[in-house]
Amino acid sequence: MFDFSKNPSDLKLLSQYVAEACCIHLGEDKRYLFEARLGKIIAESGALDIPAFIRMAKAEHTGKLRDKIIDSMTTHETYWFRDTRPWESLENTILPELGKLLQTGKKSRIRILSAACSSGQEPYSIALILHKLKTSGLLNGVNISSFEITGFDISPGTLFLASAGRYSQLEISRGLPDYWKNNFFDSTPGNTWTLKPEIRSMVTFKKRNLQDDFMSLGVFDLVLCRNVAIYFEEDFKKDLFSRLGQIIAPNGLLMLGGTESLLTHKHLFAAENISGSYFYRRN
Repeated sequence: MFDFSKNPSDLKLLSQYVAEACCIHLGEDKRYLFEARLGKIIAESGALDIPAFIRMAKAEHTGKLRDKIIDSMTTHETYWFRDTRPWESLENTILPELGKLLQTGKKSRIRILSAACSSGQEPYSIALILHKLKTSGLLNGVNISSFEITGFDISPGTLFLASAGRYSQLEISRGLPDYWKNNFFDSTPGNTWTLKPEIRSMVTFKKRNLQDDFMSLGVFDLVLCRNVAIYFEEDFKKDLFSRLGQIIAPNGLLMLGGTESLLTHKHLFAAENISGSYFYRRN
């Protein structure tokens, strides 16, 4: 492991680099986090000190070292149907109403985005609900392929896992009722569970940084950006929600985490209670 105690002042440089790479701001007092998450990577790189490690990461043309740093420093905490009530609102009200826009010809497709989707549980949760609604007849006359679900994340490692749709027993147990596991997953080697192809095919994954311009992704009717802004400084959060507002269709919805609220963008969004959960509708 790399010895961070040799030049403690170098932690400021490392903190700045991590903030530039993935928007996560950690003070120099978080040395234990740098040690736990980057100590082995720095040691294996052969760099003699933190400035040399940062120069190495910036100079490497493949970007692999930078990706390893991002993978290690970003939080991958996620699980199925996180915070039950808003998912009930999606199933009972929001997704059926979006389906009606397709049924009546007001829309030719519905686009849904999961920002910072980690290993895919969030966008796959939407796909599972849509499949259930279709099977129950609540999307009568609608081709389920008219719903386009996109998930993006900064971490190549988690995107690889998301695309595979393969989860450990622990990951499966976090928020996923037996109904979904029994009907939409196959038991696979290594005590893992893999989503059936018809669910995996409903979601497309892309590599994006929350610092990026999102305009190239197009316009969405529903955007989920949940439990991620809490890790960012206030100025970046304001910028992030402004850029998300640019890709949400008029009357489209933004879904935040259960502990998050949006009070800084009343010119863009109006808070709306939908079946007991708060969403933010694009003005």
